[in-house]
Amino acid sequence: MDVLLHITTPAAAPIAAALGRALNAKGASWAAFFTNDGVKALTDAGFTEASKGAERVAACEHSWDLHMDGDCPVERGSQTVNSALMAEAARVISL
Repeated sequence: MDVLLHITTPAAAPIAAALGRALNAKGASWAAFFTNDGVKALTDAGFTEASKGAERVAACEHSWDLHMDGDCPVERGSQTVNSALMAEAARVISL
């Protein structure tokens, strides 16, 4: 994978959406992992649209349970998933 977007705050949603669109346009392989209250960014329509081009989108299950209600719209994973994505990525962008 070329890039992992590591999203830790809901304020990062518009930046993550723009990066996702740019990565899609360049044909890059990318994924995103949401942690802490960054899981709130999963409600951003712009990121939801951009993430259709991602290889994988996952959220920390503990963070989801702590900050959100209802079903998670992406894969729920542990910090082990986060670590695996970090190991697979050539570059990590932490937001």
